[in-house]
Amino acid sequence: MKQEKIDNLVEEAINIKPNSYSPYSNFRVGAAIEMNDGELFTGVNIENVSFGATNCAERSAIFTAISQGYQPKTIKAIAVSGDTDEFLPPCSICRQVMVEFCEPETPVYLTRKDGKVLETSVEGLVPFAFSTMDM
Repeated sequence: MKQEKIDNLVEEAINIKPNSYSPYSNFRVGAAIEMNDGELFTGVNIENVSFGATNCAERSAIFTAISQGYQPKTIKAIAVSGDTDEFLPPCSICRQVMVEFCEPETPVYLTRKDGKVLETSVEGLVPFAFSTMDM
């Protein structure tokens, strides 16, 4: 992916972050995904007093794309933004959702508050992923 496209995707994740609904943790997260056709979708974490009902930014973005008619394996790249000192990785539930909806080599860009970006992949986040082939 070209650096300009990566920068734009990361910027989308950063810019959506203030829309987070996180009154309990005050831990804001933004995510942006680019589809294979260039369409962008964003998401934020949305908390609930019953934490099990909380939805993460990554899943919000992925589920929005799917609800708009995109099919599994059509995500080109993902960026995740938080206000953390270290690179912010997706939680394990989000990683499993990425396994379902992304190719293993799909790039994932993790950010931290100083603006640095770390590139990994879905396979890098979930090296021994449970998939439909395991069923």
